[in-house]
Amino acid sequence: MSLHYAILGILNVMPMTGYDLKHQAFDATVRHFWPADQSQIYRTLNKLADDELVTVTVEAQDERPDRKVYAITEAGQAALTEWLKSDQAVPTLRDPLLVQLFFGQELSRADLLRVVAQQLATHQAQLAVFGQIPIPPAESRPDDRWLALQHLTLDFGVALEQAYVSWLEKCQEVIAEMPDADEAPDFRERFM
Repeated sequence: MSLHYAILGILNVMPMTGYDLKHQAFDATVRHFWPADQSQIYRTLNKLADDELVTVTVEAQDERPDRKVYAITEAGQAALTEWLKSDQAVPTLRDPLLVQLFFGQELSRADLLRVVAQQLATHQAQLAVFGQIPIPPAESRPDDRWLALQHLTLDFGVALEQAYVSWLEKCQEVIAEMPDADEAPDFRERFM
């Protein structure tokens, strides 16, 4: 459901086509915390249009297919504002690495360390991506609320990735010290 509101939020800044919404706005902003592919965006735009939260204007082009430009309606602005004020549930965590670790007792130490090292590299790379996001320093425009809120979302992403990196480094330390799978007692004995 948040995809609806992410799209309404972007269209609240300016009208745009579905293609521009994905490639110029979405990918440069909210994709880091709410990813969506082009087909999801178009399905959501169609639903928003059916619900009269956005309008669609067809612009004819000479040498290309016609463009559909989406704009937020007053009802869309009201729905966005209401949603922005609403309480949100704690998101459900679904992390495949946690399942791998939880059931990884039969993997060798080397296999576990390889899995963790791959995840560590992935999270370090994401942390580097966050470091390259071109947002002006908040101090450069202290009265710019939108800039301050962008920084808060980026700060969360950075803090989350730093926490993952720190935790994965701890995982490496713990796994390196534990007995290997063929040296450890059979875990199934506890359940028999």
